[in-house]
Amino acid sequence: MLADVAKEISALRSTDGLAGAVITGTSRAFAAGAEIAEIARLSAAEGHEFSRNGQRAFNLVEQSRKPTVAAIRGYCMGGALDLALACHVRIAAPDALFAHPGGGIGIMTGWGGTQRLPRLIGRSRAFEMFITGRRLDACEALECGLVNTIVQPGDLITAAIARAAPSPR
Repeated sequence: MLADVAKEISALRSTDGLAGAVITGTSRAFAAGAEIAEIARLSAAEGHEFSRNGQRAFNLVEQSRKPTVAAIRGYCMGGALDLALACHVRIAAPDALFAHPGGGIGIMTGWGGTQRLPRLIGRSRAFEMFITGRRLDACEALECGLVNTIVQPGDLITAAIARAAPSPR
């Protein structure tokens, strides 16, 4: 997935006909994050490289000159939240849930979330999320600035496309 994100965002940068990108999951979830059992099998060197690959991919998303928009339904947890945080705009459906649950099992995000989340919602609230794994629903995410807007599920992709490729004025 990390390689695919990097590849697609690189293509976005070099394709004149594309105005922006919408990153989304399924109709039930943005993504529940990394596969913890898979990560547990990594050696220290492999874990470091896994972390670096995520950082490189998500930095491409954040540094894109063209708009990147996360369209979020359901779970947006751990590494998935890191991806959403790297996007320029986050649009959520009312059923969206946001968390960094790694602290509860002794791991911490390695894909830039520890830097981006405090900048976006403030240190205190971000640290609470990291340490406790506390979930924010869509309304609380909007209130603290984690998401830009909430739209009904049927309007999510349309709203995200409108943000990623605004009409000329």
